[in-house]
Amino acid sequence: MSFSRLLQPDLVLDGNVLSLSPELLTHHGIKGLILDVDDTLVPLRQAETNPDVARWMNQIKAEASVWLVSNNMNAQRISRIADLLQVPYLTSAGKPSRRKLKLALAAMNLPVNQVAMVGDRLFTDVLAGNRVGLFTILVNPMPGLNEIARTSPVRTLEVIISHYLGVTL
Repeated sequence: MSFSRLLQPDLVLDGNVLSLSPELLTHHGIKGLILDVDDTLVPLRQAETNPDVARWMNQIKAEASVWLVSNNMNAQRISRIADLLQVPYLTSAGKPSRRKLKLALAAMNLPVNQVAMVGDRLFTDVLAGNRVGLFTILVNPMPGLNEIARTSPVRTLEVIISHYLGVTL
């Protein structure tokens, strides 16, 4: 598989994770989600989710099994977020490593083609998900309080490099 194919998400959402609906999961045959945490569910340095994320998570959990898999090594912070959302989690994933994604996938006991990796980064979340064979969904970063939208220089650079390699977003 070419490097550009490994960076190509199966689905690119125009908004943040809140724009991922239960209907969209059903449409794509998704019964399990592996979610990135930092900038996908909460801004990087935030330790709590906003009420919209909690409501969204309850809707999603009614349709799909959910695991959080984060590169973040601060287990206390990720644990707090996972506890608030009432979902299992893994930290220190080292994405694009596949190891922790495979652990979450095994715990869900679902076929790989029924599980999606959702994240805001191409070179970690999408690359790791594609390496495992998951359906990959790229979302915009979650804005912080009093922010309408967020972009990061690293994400911008990833998009530029990906476009150069032939990835379409």
